[in-house]
Amino acid sequence: MAWVATAELAAAVSNAGGLGVIGAGHMPPDALRSEIVKAKSLTNKPFGVNIMLMSPFVKEVMQVVIEERVPVITTGAGNPGEYIPALKEIGSKVIPVVASVALAKRLERVGVDALIAEGMESGGHVGEVSTMALIPQIVDAVSIPVIAAGGIGDARGVVAALALGAQGVQIGTRFVASVECTAHDNYKEAVIRAKERSTVLTGMTTGHPVRVIANKLTREYLELERNGASVEELERLGAGKLKAAVRDGDVERGSIMSGQIAGMVREVKPVAAIIEEIVSEVPAIVAAVQKFTQG
Repeated sequence: MAWVATAELAAAVSNAGGLGVIGAGHMPPDALRSEIVKAKSLTNKPFGVNIMLMSPFVKEVMQVVIEERVPVITTGAGNPGEYIPALKEIGSKVIPVVASVALAKRLERVGVDALIAEGMESGGHVGEVSTMALIPQIVDAVSIPVIAAGGIGDARGVVAALALGAQGVQIGTRFVASVECTAHDNYKEAVIRAKERSTVLTGMTTGHPVRVIANKLTREYLELERNGASVEELERLGAGKLKAAVRDGDVERGSIMSGQIAGMVREVKPVAAIIEEIVSEVPAIVAAVQKFTQG
């Protein structure tokens, strides 16, 4: 959700009763600090920052979130172990994103507070295991809370995640199509137009697969992969393409990161309405399940 999960979206989610998260991506430290300050001006509720540990600015942005005393830090693409003592010293909760049982167990040992178990249905960088299979295995393997992610966009997904043992959910793609999301309208429309098979996985040969909506860029990228292009060549093609889609609205040559639930997204709504819709529908779904179990 880099470039997509800005202060505006994070604050709106927090104000509506969720935990909004700013996606730091490759943000330089000054840019991230500006987003954090803006979020503080838009909400008095807790919010978080997601830090990609492969960012060239990771040490600097970690210092920013410590100085700004951000209450929740989620991480991806690595092990946040070296940063945990400083984050815990200011009372921050550390919640890494994981895509395997082995990594989940390793991160529990280094002292994280919870885990986001993300299935391959999600948008952006993904692992190899589906949400349905991954969540219960991670829940069984650790004793800390597990948050489910990947393929969740409505109340049915929330109830399913809870049934699998998760204690919460992370939702990304559904909030792209929200009023408060600052992504270009072309990006939002691409998500709304998407069907269940509109996304593809790129970067499989690099070891860092990414789920995006198919377009001219993905066709060129996948062709290069089939022809044995080097990682460096593929990285050059992909450089700056997420920003091109999100900020400039280039949905042909830009990277439209999106989860498979894009096929369920039909309209742009305010964040509060999205959350209210999800929460309000949960009791009826639970009641239907209970009725089924009672015969």
